[in-house]
Amino acid sequence: MRAISAVFALSVAMVAAIPASAVQPAQTANVRIVVPVHDIQRGETIVDSDLTYQMVTGDRPLGGVAVATSELDGKEARRFIQAGEAVRTDDVRLPVLVAKGSTVTMTFDEPGITLMATGRATSEGGLGETVTIVNPVSYRQITGVVTGPGTVRAGDVTSASTKVADTTQP
Repeated sequence: MRAISAVFALSVAMVAAIPASAVQPAQTANVRIVVPVHDIQRGETIVDSDLTYQMVTGDRPLGGVAVATSELDGKEARRFIQAGEAVRTDDVRLPVLVAKGSTVTMTFDEPGITLMATGRATSEGGLGETVTIVNPVSYRQITGVVTGPGTVRAGDVTSASTKVADTTQP
């Protein structure tokens, strides 16, 4: 029993020795985030004038929350976003250029020859995204990269996405 009361007395003495300044709550940081000025409907393309900045305080990082309008400008809302609500980068996507179920033009490019065929998209995607297309004659699934409205570059997806990326750079 004496050992327990000795440990308790030692614990009380140690707590009393801690300066009051060391027991202050953690400092919170001010972070500037992007919020919509008005409600944004699902599927609506976001422009710079739809957005503003808002300061928020937080003691933990805001993972995935947009902090610059350039992260959202020109993108499409995946869901309804309320005015003043923090916008996560997962809430937006590139505008859909190939809709699921739509007829698309597939191009197969090789040195010296370009083949074109039509197919039906089984997934949707924006510029540079990979989509799956079904050939209506053979019913084979083909993957390709969206290069424009209703057009897909089929074949080697890796090199196609590199070509799309190269053409979008200044």
